[in-house]
Amino acid sequence: MIYVDTSALLKRYIEEGDSHRAASILSENPTWITARITLVEVRRNLTRLLAGEDRLAAQAAFAADWQRMHVVELDETTCESAAVVAESTGARSLDAIHIGAAVRACGRGGTFVTFDLKQAQAARAMGLTVRGLPT
Repeated sequence: MIYVDTSALLKRYIEEGDSHRAASILSENPTWITARITLVEVRRNLTRLLAGEDRLAAQAAFAADWQRMHVVELDETTCESAAVVAESTGARSLDAIHIGAAVRACGRGGTFVTFDLKQAQAARAMGLTVRGLPT
């Protein structure tokens, strides 16, 4: 079971420098967890970055992935956890939401997949094991 941040998930649909690395990490574990906010972030970025058939294919692939995703809701508990993350690490709001959701779902020591350096640093500070970026 791994927590997948938007930065890692987007690499499945948009070819970037670390797309192969992201695919390898994601293929190692069939159980993916993410926060509800990922739905908004991914769909926004697919619309912003792709057009035509590429966009339609990426949207369809994401919709299929979303159906298998374990989603952490942005309820009071998750938001309180995110607030603690933000206060403790200075993480940006969306990063704190993802880290708070990961701590809630996976516990400290859980695996957090991201390709965002600042987010990775904050996740490590909260006791998560980060995959994606080098330590």
